[in-house]
Amino acid sequence: MYSGYDSPLGSLTIYFDGALRGLWMEGQANFPADITQIHATPATGFVAATGFVAATGPVADWLDAYFAGENPAVTFEVAPEGTPFQQAVWSALRDIPYATTTTYAALASVVGKRLNRTTSARAIGGAVGRNPVMLVAPCHRVLASDGTLAGFSGGLERKAWLLDHERGTGHGRSGPGDPGTAAT
Repeated sequence: MYSGYDSPLGSLTIYFDGALRGLWMEGQANFPADITQIHATPATGFVAATGFVAATGPVADWLDAYFAGENPAVTFEVAPEGTPFQQAVWSALRDIPYATTTTYAALASVVGKRLNRTTSARAIGGAVGRNPVMLVAPCHRVLASDGTLAGFSGGLERKAWLLDHERGTGHGRSGPGDPGTAAT
């Protein structure tokens, strides 16, 4: 069920059981405690005590296309666990078009209309920060009201890299901190 994917941003952990339940970056905030024993080494790939293997299948194919600079369609079920409010926020994230951004306040308006209630940007930020399927529910596309980078559990350097990558302004498949990586 858990598998690993070596990305330009470092190791990603995938939890897929017929539906995508989780997609996390190494070292991100809110990384599930029950899989902290999982690790990757350059020499051997992904290793763990119980069945952690290199990712194959639809999520790995999607990630391959995404990191190749494409805007791939999600053709697999996405079903992360969360509260109804979190589910509404994560669903709204999936509606943000590729290579574009929105703000926490604008996202609060969208989610508020869907739920027929007032929702604060702060509450949205909390749900976005707990997003267990980042990249597929693209939380990196949400900015502060003034348009600056803010609040990405994978780190602001990775957020900047992802936005540059989607806009085609990044530098190939190098990751954050690598020579030639665009900085914003």
